[in-house]
Amino acid sequence: MYVDSHCHLNYTGLVEHFDDVIQRAKDAHVSHMVCICSRLDEFPSITKLTEHHDNIYCSVGIHPHECGESEIASPSQLVEFARHPKVIGIGETGLDFFYENSPEEKQIENFKNHIKAARETNLPIIIHTREADNKTIEILKKTTQEEGPFPGLIHCFSTDKKVADCALELGFYISISGIITFKNADNLRDIVKTIPLERLLIETDAPFLAPVPKRGRTNEPSFIPHTAKMLADLFDLDSEELGRITSNNFFKLFTKAQF
Repeated sequence: MYVDSHCHLNYTGLVEHFDDVIQRAKDAHVSHMVCICSRLDEFPSITKLTEHHDNIYCSVGIHPHECGESEIASPSQLVEFARHPKVIGIGETGLDFFYENSPEEKQIENFKNHIKAARETNLPIIIHTREADNKTIEILKKTTQEEGPFPGLIHCFSTDKKVADCALELGFYISISGIITFKNADNLRDIVKTIPLERLLIETDAPFLAPVPKRGRTNEPSFIPHTAKMLADLFDLDSEELGRITSNNFFKLFTKAQF
């Protein structure tokens, strides 16, 4: 069995075929899914999707791309939304300096607010980092040194080893997406092999980043066995064992989720 720790079931390409997507996930032995929130105005529709499915959870947060046009959420707002019984994490948040969708200073403020909410709720923070590794590391280490540890996850890991090392040092988990299957991902595969198995999760980030051999198609949770197979091969495991380990890791991190 597998857990898709990060997908966007409310996005175009999936939501129109929601029942079929969920059935295909079940057929592919995906036991649980987390529908990730990127904007607060999509939170009601996300929770509505989860409420009739015991195996679908969600998060609450504002993606770094989305904190430029509207007022960013306060920690208290995030904490209040997180009271919903299906919310098991805070995010997706973090820093993305690759695109200029949002001013860097607003992204940083948004990220820090999410950290405060994660600390107050004791729910894991779900972190996106792109072309912002040094600043991400700086913020995570500084807040930990000043206020103590908090649970977290680097989602869709595809960056430098220094980010993985920082995450492990802070007790975070690291989630692997279909990028691990890409032909040009040799460096990523080398880094992932150095990460302890007990800190790894898997995800699709659907509808994005479909793994080989599904490249070019709309990604969905049922494709996660392809990512699991590549990851299992890196650790000389079979896919079933890899699924068991990463699923156990998921429930250790996301303690509000029920097995």
